[in-house]
Amino acid sequence: MDDINVLHHRCLLNLRRRIRDVGDGRPAQERYMRLQKDGDTLSYQGNSEEVGCYVAGHPLSKGNCYFEVTIVDTGVRGTIAVGLVPKFYRLDHQPGWLPHSVAYHADNGKLYNGNPVGQQFGPKCARGDRIGCGIHSENIEAGFTTVFFTKNGKEVGSVEVPVSAEGLFPAVGMHSMGEEVKVDLKAEWLLEEDDSLMMVDSHEDDWGRLYDIRVSGTLLEYVGKGKSIVDVGLAQARQPLTTRCHYYEVEIVDAGEKCYIALGLARRDYPRNRHPGWSRGSVAYHADDGKIFHGSGVGDAFGPRCFKGDIMGCGIMFPRDYILDREGDMDDWDRLEVHSGHAGVQNVLYLNDEEEEEEAGEGVEQGPEGRKVTVFFTRNGKLMGRREMVVPHGGLYPTVGMLSSGEKVKVDLHPLSG
Repeated sequence: MDDINVLHHRCLLNLRRRIRDVGDGRPAQERYMRLQKDGDTLSYQGNSEEVGCYVAGHPLSKGNCYFEVTIVDTGVRGTIAVGLVPKFYRLDHQPGWLPHSVAYHADNGKLYNGNPVGQQFGPKCARGDRIGCGIHSENIEAGFTTVFFTKNGKEVGSVEVPVSAEGLFPAVGMHSMGEEVKVDLKAEWLLEEDDSLMMVDSHEDDWGRLYDIRVSGTLLEYVGKGKSIVDVGLAQARQPLTTRCHYYEVEIVDAGEKCYIALGLARRDYPRNRHPGWSRGSVAYHADDGKIFHGSGVGDAFGPRCFKGDIMGCGIMFPRDYILDREGDMDDWDRLEVHSGHAGVQNVLYLNDEEEEEEAGEGVEQGPEGRKVTVFFTRNGKLMGRREMVVPHGGLYPTVGMLSSGEKVKVDLHPLSG
């Protein structure tokens, strides 16, 4: 019993010492663990199994109510969190996981509000993106405030949270090797009138996976390092191609330094650091050399090289009796029409009756994972060639890869729909 009393007494002394340190005018100390700090740059120094967290020395206030974090490198997983926490928040937990904290997580776009289970909130964030967090200070003295988050200067959303007497402190969490950010604790954010009057569809919901690629409307921009073959930027659509939506197109807006641009199809769990076509379960037409890559790092001569202004297309010719895992209603199968802006593009679901009969005569082989289909590629509306491919479980997803600085493409995931 005496030992318990001694322990209780020590805890009280430590608490009093903490309170005294806060109130005696000493400089506020920022805290961080498993992170390296160099000026305004934070980089993860853990083993990818433990969280590293940074907490600023001063809380947000009426005079300083906003801060921003720029993602320099997403590392292995991009598990970067930006938010607000109490002063003595545990540094081995991501912001937002524990009570009285809130954070926007870059890897999945979810909001974590005092709970390790997040809620869908906004778009994912990649290298080069700026995540901002601020408070509406007009009601902070009432014991609660509205916390809002931004991405690249545009407000994503807000949530009302309680505020303790100590306030809410800017915090950044990381959880995988290679992650690096820059923190601006004195950033300013003003909502422009045009932003409040005009809403623009970002099309980010069209993409299930984005790595080192920034989305702006239908434009995809490479924001990776571009120094080695593992610096691939990958964009994979949220939905696979189906019998109703069997074709998509990419226009090269800027070829960048090397035009290492590829479009094709890949399985849902395709590796993030591999160009489409390089690994199994994928096939792609590469713009820089005109080669086709089909589950291999060695390509075959296929078509001409592609440059700025060229439009590359990719689609699937499905057998008539084909039904995808998630597709059961085939009533409008024959009502597909061509409304492409390029007169040379046909609905090549069936190129002509002779080929249809020829394919029907040959039959479609049953693969170990799924049925075989014919994948085709176009350039400026003209057919370049085809490849047979077994459809993996879950389908084949439109996938775009980029690998050199300055590359930009415009994507139309539904060019054949009205």
